[in-house]
Amino acid sequence: MTEASPAERLEAVKSAIAGAARLARRSPDDVTLIAVSKTHGAEAIEPILHAGHRLFGENRVQEAQAKWPELRQRFEEVELHLVGRLQSNKAEEAVALFDAIHSVDRPSLVEALGKAMAKAGKRPDCFVQVNIGDESQKGGCPVAELTALLDLCADADLPVVGLMCIPPADVEPAPYFALLVKLARRHGLAGLSMGMSDDYETAVAIGATHVRVGTALFGERS
Repeated sequence: MTEASPAERLEAVKSAIAGAARLARRSPDDVTLIAVSKTHGAEAIEPILHAGHRLFGENRVQEAQAKWPELRQRFEEVELHLVGRLQSNKAEEAVALFDAIHSVDRPSLVEALGKAMAKAGKRPDCFVQVNIGDESQKGGCPVAELTALLDLCADADLPVVGLMCIPPADVEPAPYFALLVKLARRHGLAGLSMGMSDDYETAVAIGATHVRVGTALFGERS
């Protein structure tokens, strides 16, 4: 059996998103697919671009700086989202490069992003990352501190459009996604960045507006 082409994998993921959305009586158009291209070079990304997809996610500022400026010159209307943890000292570079930042999770980063956006005159959409499973090794704002962090975001004039989470590995993700939905509603936020290659259909069924899919599109990382 021949391996699926990048275009076929893209079509399969889009089809699965549409199916999950319809089962939940949602419009597939309300779900944004972020193709997470971290650790993959231009040669792996280009077939997805040629297939017409234009929204990609990267984990690290430095890696994105190395490959996307050249790709953006060749492919129009590319949108780039930062989905990995952001160091405060990289805030200016992140604001310059990305159209959205999904990992706002602590006061020092809020302050750095506020200053960077004011200086650059550019305001990428922001998602506040919630440590939904209270895991010490993961980034994200503790649930109990979310209201205070959102208040800081408002004071810093960050354009917060939603919440983001990564549920604990190897457990049923649905309750964690449902908790993020509840928190977003409580704070009047429409955006829900949740769901990755293993669980994006569950996330869509529960209300995800953005799913971050890498392996299902690009294959296993080396």
